Formats: sequence, C-alpha cells, structure tokens
Amino acid sequence: MHLLRRCDTGNFSLTQFNDEAIPPYAILSHIWGADTEEVTFEDLTNDTGKDKPGYVKIRFCGEQARLDGLQYFWIDSCCIDKADKAEFSYAIQSLFRWYRNAARCYVYLSDVSNSFPEASGEPNPPP
Repeated sequence: MHLLRRCDTGNFSLTQFNDEAIPPYAILSHIWGADTEEVTFEDLTNDTGKDKPGYVKIRFCGEQARLDGLQYFWIDSCCIDKADKAEFSYAIQSLFRWYRNAARCYVYLSDVSNSFPEASGEPNPPP
C-alpha cells in the first residue's frame, strides 16, 4: 500500500508499506474528475500535477490528517500505480479492507462549502 505524507518542504511524497507494517492513516472518499484533472501516481513520483484541479483534494486530505494527528493518508486517484497491472489488481481487491482499516475516512465534496452559516433561525440565502 502506498501512502502519502506531507514533507517538511510542504510537498507530498509516497511511501510503500507492506501489509504487516501499515501505520495509522486517513483515507479519502471523493468523486473523480476528468482524467486530465486528477493527480496520478505518476504525477506524484515525477513531482508534477500541482497545477491540476485534483491537487486541492490532496491538500485537503493532508491538512485534515495533520489536524487529526495522522502522518499518512491515502487517495485512490494517486496512491495506486495503475501502470502496474498486478498492483492495480491487488488494490481493487484490497479497497474494502483499506477503507475499513483507516483511522479516519474523509469525504471530499467539491460542490459543498466547509463553512457553516450562523444558526440564526433564518433560512440560508441561495448561492
């Protein structure tokens, strides 16, 4: 299992763990964007992809994991080497276990704000 972590430089790096040595981690549930918008395993290994819209999901998950005291996190779009057919097959078979074993599971909804209006009893204004 490849897990992401934030480096001291602020960048993100991938670390591979054997099943017996996986540290506590967070996991992200999200809706995939277009292939050209998502950050891939290849993007991370080549230190590219920061300009892709999907990079905001990595920053979100990394920051939330940090706030929850977790060093590592996993996102399917960029933590699976889809060019490696054996790894891809293993990842698909392991998804349920990986979600079940995560210390935290975050949901990223691109069309929902994370700020909440004050409880005033008044209806929320339309967007």
